[in-house]
Amino acid sequence: MNTYMILFFTHSGAIKFDKKLKNLGVACTLMPVPRILSSNCGIGGEVKTDEDVLQYIDSDVEKVFQKIENDYTLQYAQE
Repeated sequence: MNTYMILFFTHSGAIKFDKKLKNLGVACTLMPVPRILSSNCGIGGEVKTDEDVLQYIDSDVEKVFQKIENDYTLQYAQE
């Protein structure tokens, strides 16, 4: 199972994204963004899934990092 950290532009975007994923049956846990990643709003969503997490991206998502052990690899960044 892959673990991703989703960063958002706003708190309301994070809450909306969390609700969307829960309605789809995908586990999402909102939490403070790790310092090494930083974020505009400081709240992120940790998603654990075997599916392609990028299919859930919407306009509220700033960045997506894949977490492998204690390292994060950028998978997506909205321009």
